[in-house]
Amino acid sequence: MACPHASGVAALLRGVHPEWSHAAIRSAMMTTATELDSSMMPIKDVGQNFTVASPLAMGAGHIVPNLAMDPGLVYDAAPQDYVSLLCSMNFTRNQIMTITRSNNYDCANSSLDLNYPSFVAFYDKNVTTGAMLKHRFRRVVTNVGAAATTYKVKVAPPEGVKVAVWPQSLVFGKKNEQRDYYVEIVYPSDGQGRVLYGSIVWSEESGSHVVRSPIVVAPTSAGK
Repeated sequence: MACPHASGVAALLRGVHPEWSHAAIRSAMMTTATELDSSMMPIKDVGQNFTVASPLAMGAGHIVPNLAMDPGLVYDAAPQDYVSLLCSMNFTRNQIMTITRSNNYDCANSSLDLNYPSFVAFYDKNVTTGAMLKHRFRRVVTNVGAAATTYKVKVAPPEGVKVAVWPQSLVFGKKNEQRDYYVEIVYPSDGQGRVLYGSIVWSEESGSHVVRSPIVVAPTSAGK
C-alpha cells in the first residue's frame, strides 16, 4: 500500500506547488519523513525479527504530508541529470532512447552522483580488512522557503564511519536560491559485509525547517 499512498501525496503536492519538478516533490516527501511509527517508536523491520528498520527497508521513513508542503530545502534534478546517470551505468544509446524517447541528450558529463536526497556508499566486503574506503558526494539544495535564511548541519554518522560535511552552514539570500555542499564518507573495511546507516540533517536557524537525508554504507552484491 506504500505506492498508492506516496502517489496520492505526490499528487496533492503537485496541486499545492505546480511549479515544482517531480524530483523536488520526491525530495520534499523524503526529507520531511519521520523514522518513527504511529506510536512514536522507531519503525521496525518485520522481515528482520522486528529489529529497527534501516533505510534499505523503510526508505526515508513515514511520509508526513503537512511537512512535505513546506520542506524548506529541496534536492532538484533535471532530465539531463538522469541521462547522465544512465550513461555512467553503461546503458547503450538504444537503451537510453527507450527510456527518454529522444536522442536530445549528452553523455559528456556522465556521473553516478545524482542530486538525490540520500547517500549510499557501496563497498566490496572482500577488500583487505582495515583498508580505509572513501566516497565523496556533491549535492545542491534549493531554498523553497519564504525568505533569506541560514541552515546548519548536524551529522549522525553510521557506527565506525567518519562523515565530513562542508561547508557546515548554508546561507540563502532569497527564495529559490541554490547552494551546494560536499559529503565525504570514510570507513574501514571489516570483511563482515555489514549494512551501516546514519543521517545528515540541515536545520534552519529559526527552527522552522528540518531537512534530513539518510546515509547508508553497504556491500555491493558482488561483494556478498
